[in-house]
Amino acid sequence: MHSRRSNHRTICLTIALIFVVTPFAGAQDKMKPADVVAKHLESIGSAKARESVKTRIFVGTSQVIFRTEPSGQAIGRAVLASEGTKQLFAMSFPTPVYPREQFGFNGTSFRAAFVTPGVRSVLGGFLMTNDVIFKQGLMSGALSSTWPLLNAGSNAQLEYAGARKIDDREVYDLRYRPRGGSDLEITLSFDKETFRHVRTEYKRVNPAQMDTRAYANVQTRESRYKMIEEFSLFKQEGELMLPHIYTIKLSVDTQGGTFLAEWTIKLTQFTFNEKVDPNSFTISSN
Repeated sequence: MHSRRSNHRTICLTIALIFVVTPFAGAQDKMKPADVVAKHLESIGSAKARESVKTRIFVGTSQVIFRTEPSGQAIGRAVLASEGTKQLFAMSFPTPVYPREQFGFNGTSFRAAFVTPGVRSVLGGFLMTNDVIFKQGLMSGALSSTWPLLNAGSNAQLEYAGARKIDDREVYDLRYRPRGGSDLEITLSFDKETFRHVRTEYKRVNPAQMDTRAYANVQTRESRYKMIEEFSLFKQEGELMLPHIYTIKLSVDTQGGTFLAEWTIKLTQFTFNEKVDPNSFTISSN
């Protein structure tokens, strides 16, 4: 009897501790978006260092791998340039079927160039459809001066989305709500120890449409789009801590088929505060 009463007290005490400790642990794990952003900015550099950089021109190599038919890969060059809210992102490859990617936002309008006459790539088409990615400065993350978290007046709407593991890396997630709304679901991920921005994920699902024509009364399947930007190999450049490897992964699954591709940019040359021709940010489709 004494043993049973002792065990009963132990069980009750354990249950009580669970109810006391568990909420506290959850509260400790939850971060305020403003705190994550503040620590993230510190991870890039001091406020003085960040504000002293007006223009950025980064150059390196680019590699593309197409993982679905027609599969293939190519290695070329890449350049990222930005000033204020303007951004240029270009890649070139020594192949006639896929010679380049060129994206430009001049502060007002965004354009993705044709890869071949009259034809945009799947990546270019995705970015043209979802131009909020460039117009609100999300593309290329903290590598660009357009990064909305650098600008206190960007009015970015952020919501804490919890902590998780990505490839053995613990991160804090913030959900980004674009100004003016968007069909995209956007998640920004920050390393739990350093608060460096290591990943942005964009997801969009277009619901299936019913073809109501009498001779084709069938329902198409939904279309799924997912683009991931990953940032790694952080090193000091000038007074800023920046990633030197930038990877873009795009997957598209539609009625027309599946597309999977990956672009890896390795940056080797970083130039700050050099004058950029304003016309560089305005590109033509051709």
